[in-house]
Amino acid sequence: MSVSDLPKIELHLHLEGAAPPDFIRRIADEKKRRLHGVFAEDGSYSYRDFNHFLRVYEEATSVLTTPQDYARLVTAVCEELAEHGVVYAETFLSPDFCGGGDVAAWREYLAAMTEAADGAEAKLGVTLRGIVTAIRHFGPERSKAPAICAAETQGRFLRGFGLAGDELQFAPKDFLWAFDCAREAGLHITAHAGEWGGARSVRDTLEALNPERIGHGVQAIEDPELVDILAERGTVLEVCPGSNVFLGVFRTWPKHPVERLREKGVKVTISTDDPPFFHTNMSREYVLLNEHFGWDEEIFKEVNRTALDAAFCDEETRAAVAKRLEGE
Repeated sequence: MSVSDLPKIELHLHLEGAAPPDFIRRIADEKKRRLHGVFAEDGSYSYRDFNHFLRVYEEATSVLTTPQDYARLVTAVCEELAEHGVVYAETFLSPDFCGGGDVAAWREYLAAMTEAADGAEAKLGVTLRGIVTAIRHFGPERSKAPAICAAETQGRFLRGFGLAGDELQFAPKDFLWAFDCAREAGLHITAHAGEWGGARSVRDTLEALNPERIGHGVQAIEDPELVDILAERGTVLEVCPGSNVFLGVFRTWPKHPVERLREKGVKVTISTDDPPFFHTNMSREYVLLNEHFGWDEEIFKEVNRTALDAAFCDEETRAAVAKRLEGE
């Protein structure tokens, strides 16, 4: 069996960022919306750098304006996940994009996405769960509405709260109100850090927000003491190697620190982040990890067990996914 054929768990996946370009183009055509600067000549997404990527992401997302649009998106993303052997995934959702942060509107979007996820699970065997994220570059004040939306609607499908967007904007402590709100509601906590802000951003996030998981976190490798802290605390990193290399966080796959972090006892998992934007998928991630770091079936099984233990789902779901990982 090729490593790409192994069943997989993905914990770091932005829902809109996982939208196939053809899907976004089709929605835009249906609504007679002209998207400016979103697509390259070959039909793929087009952007210059990370900040431009954020603007293109938001422009592409702008055509998704109804609960039904998001239900269709969930189905399309689950079809992509199934194609690459993903049996369980957690996806980042933003009430800022789904109803403008209004709780009543958000409930309608969430109901549509939940129904679509349940249908995809029955048809494709992919379990999807949601994590609400505040958008960091929108600012601390705007993070409160997504936190309230998450707190009001947490349940079987909606499991966590996090922080995404431009990591160089604001400090983690600025978002403490939102994270306290989510934590008090019983939501699990993750936050992006250590993708662009260096090891300091990981340390600041740990100290201010005390997350169970860190999105990316790979720049922690710059600080050996911090690496030891991550290992000792058991903080799980949602590592997205293909994304990091594509965006130039690390110049080449051999320079990526995922294996060094794993060897130091840090709990690492593997995800794709925004796969069509970064020209990757979970099959490709596995093949390149095997090629560059010698990861074999046993290591991938270990990493997936770590991911399953760190998943924000309920225990009944965890048990069901464990059977799928074993091929039952």
